[in-house]
Amino acid sequence: MSAAAAAPSMLVLPPELTHDQATASLRMLMQAMRNHKEQQLVVDAGPLKVFDSSALAVLLECRRTALEFGKTFAVKALPEKLFSLASLYGVQELLPASH
Repeated sequence: MSAAAAAPSMLVLPPELTHDQATASLRMLMQAMRNHKEQQLVVDAGPLKVFDSSALAVLLECRRTALEFGKTFAVKALPEKLFSLASLYGVQELLPASH
């Protein structure tokens, strides 16, 4: 499970992010965010294949932390099922797409 930057301005979610991986994934993402120098924080959700609502919680915490650091936040390649889950919870607007 790697939260290393895929490009200088992007963090990457692991292929699996369920309740069991959420704490470790969030810890790695938070560490990577501390070293992130760009104004916009983009999280690549493309590798995400197995997930539950914990993936939303991790993304929302990343967003909260990015905003706290004065950065903008976006998600690249959010899986359709995860977008549907975000819509169900009414938080889809908090996970803007990266272009």
